[in-house]
Amino acid sequence: MKVIASSLRKGNVVDIDGRLYVVLQAENIHPGKGTPVTQIDMRRISDGVKVSERYRTTEQVERAFVEDREHTFLYQDGEGFHFMNPETYDQVTVQEDIVGDLAAYLQEGMAVNLSLHNGIAIALELPQRVVLEVVETEPVVKGQTASSSYKPAKLSNGVRTMVPPHISAGTRVVVQTADGSYVERAKD
Repeated sequence: MKVIASSLRKGNVVDIDGRLYVVLQAENIHPGKGTPVTQIDMRRISDGVKVSERYRTTEQVERAFVEDREHTFLYQDGEGFHFMNPETYDQVTVQEDIVGDLAAYLQEGMAVNLSLHNGIAIALELPQRVVLEVVETEPVVKGQTASSSYKPAKLSNGVRTMVPPHISAGTRVVVQTADGSYVERAKD
């Protein structure tokens, strides 16, 4: 299916010269003079090579047919990350390079969106927020105002983030999966 270059977004899969690429970043650039262009950073799915292309915003790009399905994370072993389709109970193994930095946020039983092309997983999307426990953080300094001061903390998945002074070790917090930033204290 052909689409205009300016409509591409992160996570879309495009077919260029018979090879599949996943869009990592798409930016529309409108210079003061000249033609507006779309700068697209992509990763070739077959070998992981990163490519950067520039298209006129009205140029047509072939978008590959990708099936987006919800899957449940089961476990990780030497072969990769194992997911199960909750409707058909089919299992899919996803390679480590596709999961990448998101591996730290995967929790057993977590529902994720897997993009499949011809039965092969090519992209993974986690929920926007996850609940994790703070394992270690600095003690509260007396007189420190809560307005805009944050302190470093280590979460149960090993990721480091900045939390407000009132958060102590053992507290469950909600963090963004995109960048690991603190959102709020968990409601449970």
